[in-house]
Amino acid sequence: MHQQIERQSASFIDEAAIFTALEEGKRRASRAEAEAIIKKAVLADGLTLEEVAVLLNVADPELVEQIYKAAKQIKLSIYGNRLVLFAPLYVSDYCINSCVYCGYGAGHKFKRRRLTMEEIRKETTAILDMGHKRIAMEAGEDPENCPIDYILDAIQAVYSVDIKNANIRRINVNIAATTVENYKKLKDAEIGTYILFQETFHRDTYARMHPRGPKHDYDYHTTSFDRAMAAGIDDVGAGVLFGLYDHKFEVLGLLQQALHLEAEFGCGPHTISVPRIRPAGGINLASFPHLVSDDEFKKLVAIIRMAVPYTGMIITTREEAGFRNQCLELGISQLSGGSCTGVGGYCEENEAGVKQPTQFVVNDERPLDQVMFDIAEAGHLPSFCTACYRNGRTGDRFMAMAKIGEIQNLCQPNAILTFKEYLVDFASPETKALGEKIIREHLKQIPNPKLRRKTQERLAQIEAGKRDLYY
Repeated sequence: MHQQIERQSASFIDEAAIFTALEEGKRRASRAEAEAIIKKAVLADGLTLEEVAVLLNVADPELVEQIYKAAKQIKLSIYGNRLVLFAPLYVSDYCINSCVYCGYGAGHKFKRRRLTMEEIRKETTAILDMGHKRIAMEAGEDPENCPIDYILDAIQAVYSVDIKNANIRRINVNIAATTVENYKKLKDAEIGTYILFQETFHRDTYARMHPRGPKHDYDYHTTSFDRAMAAGIDDVGAGVLFGLYDHKFEVLGLLQQALHLEAEFGCGPHTISVPRIRPAGGINLASFPHLVSDDEFKKLVAIIRMAVPYTGMIITTREEAGFRNQCLELGISQLSGGSCTGVGGYCEENEAGVKQPTQFVVNDERPLDQVMFDIAEAGHLPSFCTACYRNGRTGDRFMAMAKIGEIQNLCQPNAILTFKEYLVDFASPETKALGEKIIREHLKQIPNPKLRRKTQERLAQIEAGKRDLYY
């Protein structure tokens, strides 16, 4: 049984079914059909492959606007106006894969770097000094220079840092597909979500994009979540790199993957990320014929929210600030802020005074405090909450609460409490003034009077110096 889990075929990605659905979607993309699907989507029960294909083929601007409004309504009904923030932490750029879209690909010649545990603690301190409470740990694939034991030590190094009443409360990990045994080790290390981007679900394109290295194995990569969840990791984070192949195909691939996990483990992906390919060292975007326009990107974000309504959706600093703000209104529930995408990037330079190459170009260079201000000014509630992980509300337990609308009753007060911590400890005067106003507004929205009073009491405790209060 163990061997069967280790080596599986990714037969749940059915390319013929995807192409058939897309062709049928073109035929069925009438106004009446699209409006009926949008109406169904608002009920937050998800959509079928064929229904998503119809929406992907909608071109009428009025219908696209209906899609946008439906996605926002669904997100608000499940998560409210809450937006969770995190920072990436790159610990190693050693990599033996030759991914043609990545600045860390093995063919790129630069001096590779792996952070020491002391350097990791310094990077963590820099991230904490911004106000972050959760990170996504990132590393290239190199079993010799970046083995699983190094990642485990790096996780413990991050968790060991405690400054100014602040510490990293949850680490999500984005490393290469690995074995059930190694996933068990990550589980024991108390990670939050295991993240792995498919890059592309299209087999032929996948082979071209990954010509050499262990990542070339499509089936092993695509079945990674089966091994992770078999090892006891409840939450997995999916995503594709939009721009490698037809984005409509990729959206349906994501849905097939989500439906597979739901059928096998009773729970789909905890998050779906929507990165677009961006310039990086040695990467020429002119060689990628499937680049996704802003309008196409906004539509696919909204449709993913409608198709898998209870999944967290992540947008990163690959997108520029103004455009990211637009996407926040289309179903996004998590975003990075104040990000650096190079090894040692938060402390800027290594011992030789040389700045490391980055995995991709960052397009939103706002400091975290500006991101927080802009989010709050738009009426959103910034959150650094990690309570669900620590209270065991993960996997199917989280989804069960989300589907009956219960999760928001906990997420909203927890978001308020973590935002208050940020305002007291890290915010600029302008952000603090605006943030206090936002907290007052969101306090009124807590429907349970007892919970509202308790949250007010905890806000006073935070003012007095207490930290890490959560439900």
